[in-house]
Amino acid sequence: MTKSELITELAAANPHLRGADVERIVATIFDEITVALARGERVELRGFGAFTVKHRNARTGRNPRTGEAVPVDEKAVPFFKAGKELRERVNRTQPARGAAERVQA
Repeated sequence: MTKSELITELAAANPHLRGADVERIVATIFDEITVALARGERVELRGFGAFTVKHRNARTGRNPRTGEAVPVDEKAVPFFKAGKELRERVNRTQPARGAAERVQA
């Protein structure tokens, strides 16, 4: 689902809100999550998951084309961990891995 699809679905589910207002709400939520992560804070949405920042140390990488050693600076990367309720809902709606192959055999 893209951001525009999310806005469209939320607008359809909430006809009392204007489309522009729904777009502003979604943008504000994403902006606040981004700002909090930029400050190094953790953002937890109960039942959905938690966004955190993980720090990666500097290291020596390899250029895949030449094999030459390349220094890679330390950096911070956003990380998402799904909450228990989200994991359970996803697992309830997904067929077991490999089930399609067993049915065809």
